[in-house]
Amino acid sequence: MSLRHRSTLTAALVALVLAEPVAAQDEVEVGTGVVLRWVDKITTESGDLEIANASAGNIGRMRVELGECRYPAGNPAGDAYAFLTVHPEDAAPPIFSGWMLASSPALNAVEHQRYDIWVLRCTTQ
Repeated sequence: MSLRHRSTLTAALVALVLAEPVAAQDEVEVGTGVVLRWVDKITTESGDLEIANASAGNIGRMRVELGECRYPAGNPAGDAYAFLTVHPEDAAPPIFSGWMLASSPALNAVEHQRYDIWVLRCTTQ
């Protein structure tokens, strides 16, 4: 399955999940940023990266941009979801752009040969 086909399928699945009636959706709050965990599949090194909303950070040569991080209203420890754009290098086109959910990191996984990245939680301060 090609990367483009996989991305289209993933986007369709997310759209279906998020297509509940507005009245049935839980209220959310916007955090101040996100905490991501990453692992280097070659060196087995891992770490956490904190990024503020509308900012970016680097994991190796990859650039990770955060739109915003949201969490259930009144429950910052609840399921976080963040809008991320990931570039394999600073000037390269993105290899991922979309919502990533802390509770389902494999639903929208970053397709990269060296790094795995997933959302841990939103920051609130």
